[in-house]
Amino acid sequence: MQSGLFGITHSNRSVDDHWGKNSFNSSFPTAVACYMLSHDIPAIYNRLEFVNGKPKVISTEISLRDVFSSNARSLEEFYFDFEGRFEPYQQYAFDNIGNIDLVIKSHSEKSYLACLEIKLTVLPTSQTSHLPEDKWGCELVIRSATTSYCALGMYDSIKNLAPDVREIFETACLSVESWTNGFEMNQKTPILTDRINEFEKVYLDHQKPLLMQAIWKTQGQSPLLAHNAFDIIIWSDYAFSRLFLDNANKPNKDGMSRPMRATARLAQCLWELSKSGKTNLNSIYKQISFTRQNDKEFAIGGRKWSKYVTSSRLANPILESSIINEIIEPGYIEKLKPERRFDQTLYFTRIFQ
Repeated sequence: MQSGLFGITHSNRSVDDHWGKNSFNSSFPTAVACYMLSHDIPAIYNRLEFVNGKPKVISTEISLRDVFSSNARSLEEFYFDFEGRFEPYQQYAFDNIGNIDLVIKSHSEKSYLACLEIKLTVLPTSQTSHLPEDKWGCELVIRSATTSYCALGMYDSIKNLAPDVREIFETACLSVESWTNGFEMNQKTPILTDRINEFEKVYLDHQKPLLMQAIWKTQGQSPLLAHNAFDIIIWSDYAFSRLFLDNANKPNKDGMSRPMRATARLAQCLWELSKSGKTNLNSIYKQISFTRQNDKEFAIGGRKWSKYVTSSRLANPILESSIINEIIEPGYIEKLKPERRFDQTLYFTRIFQ
């Protein structure tokens, strides 16, 4: 393992880069995914379905080979481009689409295979640790880059059906006089939400992986890992969108809430793409803020998160804590920073095993 991490042989990070504060949070989950792929262990898959006509996120399972679009490739054939740009989506934007946490390429062919946003989260949060174990949850903090890639990926999957997509959004979006007017957008959010719901119902079969959430489970609020400690949840783009769409129509006395803003942005982006095949991400995802900071799109707390992730595997994540000895090569844990909680947990777990 040239990187000190399982499966990461070729990447744009040096050996030392993987262990930095902002790098380990994506390098480690990638190594866990590589381990699961190598051992044919499926990930939890949160995908959208319509139950009795209503959208509902369902937890199933998915092969990591499908997530990585790997076909029969071995791990040595992957190139992991961390904080890279997924070039196939650039054709849909007038401006720079920006970067996403992980772009997966073929090392020999240099072809683009998949792109994923990555989150490394602890189970439980302090707010859910006092609840019964089956009610424990994680917190997700989402940045605007994730929602913009969500929109681009949704369109990419149905680009040949653009005229039909335009028909879904046209009337509602043409009624908007100013996308920057918070009062107007507050009033128009319900109809925009309805149009996105219709879009997702029609094109449900086109959803694909967007977010890879690696979880590490502790013994309550202690710094020690649970016996069954690690798992991966893959969120499809459609399932991910429900995290803000399901909360977009709630009254908000302060004007446009973050879920409302994310909904308006997605609707405008899909509509513009359906008209011309291109959009201006900067004006949609950076300039239209409604007085809220743009670096954070929205956040989901542990209680709300647990309503979306219903897999029985949360009670006993699929990987035992001892696999850190296979995922992290001996001698590399010392590169971590003990003041960070996850690093500290790995360090103490290794000592007390």
